[in-house]
Amino acid sequence: MPGSIKANYRLKVTAGGDYDPTTHQDVPVNEAQTLRIDSRHASTNLSVRIQNYTGFPDHAPQTNRYFSHPLHHKDQYSISFAIAFKHPVNGNDLLFGNDFDRPIRDRLPPGFNAALRLVQWTIDPSLDGDAYADKPYMYSPAVATWNQFRIGDKINGGQLPDVHNLVIEEGAEGEGESIRDEKGIPGTVQGRRAHFQSEDTRKAWEFEVGRVYFADFGNRYLDFNDFTLRLPGFSINALHYIDEDTHTLRYVLKNRVTGEVYFVILFSLVLLSDEDQGQGSSEQSDKTGRETKGGRFDWEEEPSAADVE
Repeated sequence: MPGSIKANYRLKVTAGGDYDPTTHQDVPVNEAQTLRIDSRHASTNLSVRIQNYTGFPDHAPQTNRYFSHPLHHKDQYSISFAIAFKHPVNGNDLLFGNDFDRPIRDRLPPGFNAALRLVQWTIDPSLDGDAYADKPYMYSPAVATWNQFRIGDKINGGQLPDVHNLVIEEGAEGEGESIRDEKGIPGTVQGRRAHFQSEDTRKAWEFEVGRVYFADFGNRYLDFNDFTLRLPGFSINALHYIDEDTHTLRYVLKNRVTGEVYFVILFSLVLLSDEDQGQGSSEQSDKTGRETKGGRFDWEEEPSAADVE
């Protein structure tokens, strides 16, 4: 990938309780800080980690000790969260994945269908979608696609646990242990994902109101440092296919039946002006028009060595 192309863009991550980016908060990537999202449908505590991170804000840690854990030393990124729903959600209705507001078919690289089939065959058999639709989407049933899934206790009006200092592992805790046993959910990642490949099994599962569920999603294939998807024998660099309308990757947790959105995470490639690239630490603005000062956002404290746990 030509270095000059990469130099024109920097990554910024935002998240919120719906699709509207003006309601989003800036995600403190790799920092010792949990982002809290609250909506009428769910409460979520979120942490995003990206290996070799060079995006906004300027002084964000480039890595996190999460990536030294045996489960994740090969991963390139992680979306970790604790969530408590405010009404019951059927296991077959909860979807996690990517969607887009406008067509991307004319921007897809040659061989994209082959790459999608490879993902379905080797990584996520539950993945379904249509990248060539007017509003493209690629969703999987959440309980069948998450890398790690953990069932906890009910919070009963209490606070959700922070997740920035957690490495979420498959399993359960407290009352969650008996629930997992009663429902016959295997204790391994591979076993649980295979268990929930069945639509009937997913329909028999329900996310309870007020119970904490932990999940982690990430992999070694999507490298945000150079914006490349690397699959066995296949590589796609996103920078060659973006334009003014296709510069974001959106992860969504939503209900397929009601359309309710529980959270949205937006990975945006911010196009930098020549002045931005020359000054580096000067005031910069992103595509939403919000300004950053010295590459950091107004709400953030100055970092310290203790920010990475």
